[in-house]
Amino acid sequence: MRHRKKTVKLGRSQAHRDSLLANQVCSLIEHRRIKTTLAKAKAVKPLAERMLTLGKKGDLHARRVAISYLKHKDIVKTLFTEIAPAAADRKGGYTRITKLGARLSDSAPMAYLEWVDYAPEVKKEEPAAEKPAKAKKAPKAPKAEGEEKPKKKASKSKEEKGE
Repeated sequence: MRHRKKTVKLGRSQAHRDSLLANQVCSLIEHRRIKTTLAKAKAVKPLAERMLTLGKKGDLHARRVAISYLKHKDIVKTLFTEIAPAAADRKGGYTRITKLGARLSDSAPMAYLEWVDYAPEVKKEEPAAEKPAKAKKAPKAPKAEGEEKPKKKASKSKEEKGE
């Protein structure tokens, strides 16, 4: 029985799973939003929120704990200097999971995992200077009554070849 066993195994060994989740959290910190499977997003969410809580504490011990888990000093620096101050007034619920639907190749349910404060950049279309219209092809002239398509040469039959 698996009573009180909360870990989602994701079909991996413990070492592989720990590396995967740490790398997913690093990607989330670096890119602010990641696209992954729904199961992985649900497994990463508590760890990402735990790392942000460490970032909000901001002391040396919290920084060392985050580095020991994430293994990237520059990512931890980004967490402590950019992401944690933005969420300083929030008491929890730092991440959101947005379901996307099934992946085409294997129908795995996909999702975005992103920080709640993250606003994706929307590309503004610049007003285009009058673009030249595509040249339309001239309609084909109707065929005259006397014209016919050239016929394909028929292959010679065995009788014509003299066989």
